[in-house]
Amino acid sequence: MSSLPFLVDLHYMINFVRHENSPRRIQGNINCSCNIDSCEPLTLFVALPVYCLLVYFSRCLGNPFCFYYILLPDRPVKVNNELILSPADGRIVAIEETYEDEYFHDKRLQVSVFMSIYDVHCNRYPFSGKVKYVKHHPGKYFIASHPKSSVYNERTSVVIERADGLCVMLKQIAGAVARRIVNYSKEGEEITQGKELGFIKFGSRVDIFLPAGAVTGIKMNQQVYANKNIIAKIKYDHLA
Repeated sequence: MSSLPFLVDLHYMINFVRHENSPRRIQGNINCSCNIDSCEPLTLFVALPVYCLLVYFSRCLGNPFCFYYILLPDRPVKVNNELILSPADGRIVAIEETYEDEYFHDKRLQVSVFMSIYDVHCNRYPFSGKVKYVKHHPGKYFIASHPKSSVYNERTSVVIERADGLCVMLKQIAGAVARRIVNYSKEGEEITQGKELGFIKFGSRVDIFLPAGAVTGIKMNQQVYANKNIIAKIKYDHLA
C-alpha cells in the first residue's frame, strides 16, 4: 500500500466526517471520491486516532507540529459582496499591479497569500457569484513564496463573476512541498462567500487578481485569515 493514497484517504475521510454530503473532487493525478467505505483500513483504525492525538498534543505544546494545516475551522460569515475576503490563511507576500495573461489579458492588482505548513490550508470563496472559468495547469515546484511560482508552478485557476459583472481570478499554487491541489469549483455553478473552494497540501500560495485600481487595506507581510480579513472593498457601481 503506497503512502500517497493513504494520506489522501485520511484527508478525505476527515472532511467526510465534517461535511458528509459535500462533493469532493481532486485536481491532478489522483481521483478520489469522498467515500468513507473506500478508505484504507489503516486509515480508519490507525491513522485517524494517531492524527487526533497529534493535533491534541500540538495544541497543548504550542503547536510545534504541522498537523494544524489539515483542519477546517468553522468560520461563518455574514455575506457582503462588496467585501473581497481573504481566501486563505497566511502571510501577504505580494501586492502589485501585474499583467494577467491567462484569462483577462489586462492589468490587474495581484495580492498573494503564502501559506506555511503552520497555516490552515483550506481555501474559501472571497465573495458570492458564479464560477466562469476553471483550469488546472501542470507545472514546476518552486518555493511558493517566490514570484515565479505564480507562472511556472502547478496551479489551478478559478474566475468568479459577481452579479454586477465584476470578475476576480484566484490561483491555487502548489509549492516545493505541496504537490497536490484540491479544487471543488465547477464552471457555471453558483457559489457563496466563505464556502470551501478547495485545499492545498502543505506550504503553498493563493493569488487574487483584482481589477486594476482596486484599493486594498492590507500590508506586505501581514498575517491574514480566510473569512476574517478583508482584502479589498469594491462597490457594485465600480463598472459604471
